[in-house]
Parts: sequence; C-alpha cells; structure tokens
Amino acid sequence: MLARDDIDEGEVLFTIPRSALLHQGTTKISALLEKERSSLESPSGWVPLLLSLLYEYTSPQSHWKPYLSLWTDFKTLDHPMFWSKEERDRLLRGTGIPQAVDKDLANIQREYEDVVLPFITKHPDLWNPDTHTLDLYTQLVAFVMAYSFQEPQEEDDDEEDEDDEEEEDAPNPPMMVPMADMLNHVSNHNANLEFTPDSLKMVCVRPIRKGEEVFNTYGQMANWQLLHMYGFVEPYQRNSNDTADIPIRNLYEIATQGVQSDLDQQLLEEQWEMACEMLQEKAAFVFGKQGCLTDVELHTTLKVISMSEKEFSEFKDNEGWEEDEEDDEKISWAFSNEGLPVLKASWKGLIRETARLTTRSYRDGDEDVDADQALMEDEAAIAALSSRQQRALQVRYGQKSILYRLMELTES
Repeated sequence: MLARDDIDEGEVLFTIPRSALLHQGTTKISALLEKERSSLESPSGWVPLLLSLLYEYTSPQSHWKPYLSLWTDFKTLDHPMFWSKEERDRLLRGTGIPQAVDKDLANIQREYEDVVLPFITKHPDLWNPDTHTLDLYTQLVAFVMAYSFQEPQEEDDDEEDEDDEEEEDAPNPPMMVPMADMLNHVSNHNANLEFTPDSLKMVCVRPIRKGEEVFNTYGQMANWQLLHMYGFVEPYQRNSNDTADIPIRNLYEIATQGVQSDLDQQLLEEQWEMACEMLQEKAAFVFGKQGCLTDVELHTTLKVISMSEKEFSEFKDNEGWEEDEEDDEKISWAFSNEGLPVLKASWKGLIRETARLTTRSYRDGDEDVDADQALMEDEAAIAALSSRQQRALQVRYGQKSILYRLMELTES
C-alpha cells in the first residue's frame, strides 16, 4: 500500500467495521461452534476459527468468497513448515526455527486428529474429511499465522476471584481482518492498528510522504520469529528487534568445564538446580542488538552459580531472598552493551565462552561464519541464492552477528 499524498501523524488511513471481520462469530456456522464450544477446546485456541475457515474456504456460497479467493492455493505461503525437514535442518540449524516447526507440526497433527477430525466427521453436512484434510488444515494454520490479528487483552485493575483471573488470562482468539492484512511489516513502521468497540482503525504513527509504502507492525519481532510465523524476514541491519538466543544448557556446559573436584561439581549441580527453579522453565537467555533482554534471569543465574559454599548455604536458608536485592535498572545497565565490558571478569568469561559454544550450533560452526559474511558482502552471490536460502542467511547472520558482538564486548 502506497501513499498517494503526504499523510500526517494521527491521520486515520482506513476504518474496518467489526461486521467485516472474519472469525468464529461472523461465520455462517457460528451458532454450531458456540453450541459445541466445549468440544473444540485445544491448547492453541484456534480450532473454532480454523473450522470456520475450512467451511468458508470450500463453500461456493460463502459470504467470504471474495476475500478468501485472494488465496487460491496458499502457495504464496512459504513458512519453514512447508520446507522439507532436510532443508530446514540444513539452512536453519542453530536458529531455533527447526525445533519450533517440528513442535508446530506435531501439535497441528494432534489437534486435527484429536479435535477437528472427530468434529467434522460428526457433521458430514458441513465438512468432508476427504476435502477438509490435514494438509488443508495445515495450510490454514499458516494462513492464520501470517495474516490474522489478535485483539489486545483489556486491562482491569479491579480485583477478581481466581476463576475470573484465569479466564482473563486466556488470550483473545485470532481473527482475519480484510484490508489491514495487506500492509507489510517493518520494525520502523509508520502505521498501527487500533481497536475500538465498533471498528478497527489503521492510524498513521509518523508522517508518511507521498509515494512511500505504508507499513504496519506485527510487534517486536526478531527475524527468526518473522520467518517462522510469517514466512519473510527484514534485512538484518534494518531489523532493530533482531535477537539471538543462548540456550541455558550451554551456560551449564561451560560452567562445568571449570570444576576442579567432585565436591565442586556437586555444589554446582545444587546451584544449577536452584537457579533453574528461579528461571521458571525458561529455555534461553535472549540477547538483542543493545544487550541482554533477559538480564534479570542471566544475573540471577550467574550470581547463584558463582557463590561459595557458605554463600550458597545462606542463600538457600533465605529461600533465594537477599536483604540487598539489586536494583533492576542497575542490572539492566550491567548487561547492556555499555555495561558488559566492565562486568566482573569471571562472569564475562562465562558469557563469552557460552556465546562461542552457541555459535558452533550453526551449520558448520565457526568456519561457517566467515562463509556467511562473505555471502552477505557479495550482492551477486546473494542474487544467485534461492529465496529460501536468502531468508535463512539473513536469520543466521543476524543472530551470529549479535553473538560475535557479545564475544567482543566480554573479551577480558
């Protein structure tokens, strides 16, 4: 979408009435979905919308036919879930995407077989398993991932009982929003979708000049998230939200390399167990272009595994509480690009070697970094790559650039 004239900040670009949104409440089968809502529950929460799309996409009389006919076969969707497993593992090793896709595909199949298939078999007048297959269901999942919107949760300051709080914590289901879904995403966007009781409005958030493209935002998305969820990436230099994950287990592996005795090993294992409990099942430390985004978690882990036996004993006695809890702002600065070079040497060493270990998970390890850098600097070589190879390169190199910058910042 291009601006035909200059657009001022705050100007409403277009308004979409809620009656024009496609979701389980506006589909022809909405009454049935509401009646049997309890049988359609699933971890994703997407089943009612996906059943609506299965029906509306294949119904010749669908009210939504003009909208859904824009996607004749979903071949424009090129999420990694549609790549071969070999291609995912070869091009995206180390990025976290292959594991995320494997989990997605397993969950989609389980949801289809356990929830969707029994339901559509029960209603042969509306669905046919020969038409509404797992393959079509998977394509529609990718369609929802790439084009749907989710209304933000309303904040309520009033105290509610526990049951109400649990219900409020459930995210709003996704919905298809014609017109809004044609805008592309960039981190430095110039428009944003606002929700009102009667409509959705696309609002200009900074001046747009005549001829410029109008860009929406899908949120603060790293390139690996964009490729996984939407099938595209931003050039890594332009994506200010790009990140690299350092698996927590990698820090443990580096920490154990400095252990001198069985007693030290036992102490470290006890410390690690307690640190993991405090991390509440987080799988990785996340680093962005300006430093660590999970600074409190990284600080807690490094502090605990660096304690002496006496310090750790006192820490356990206090159940992880300390009288001089450090200020979050100080912690945030300490693990920023400005603070990392002056961090205590032992912590810098652990971070540096953990980052180094993480780089070895990409394709061919350290040797591959130079090859990717050479590719990024050769426009002709990039042009010769397939679109999948180009997108994978942007993801890999963006993550590795963050990790190598982290290693530079923590050199002693």
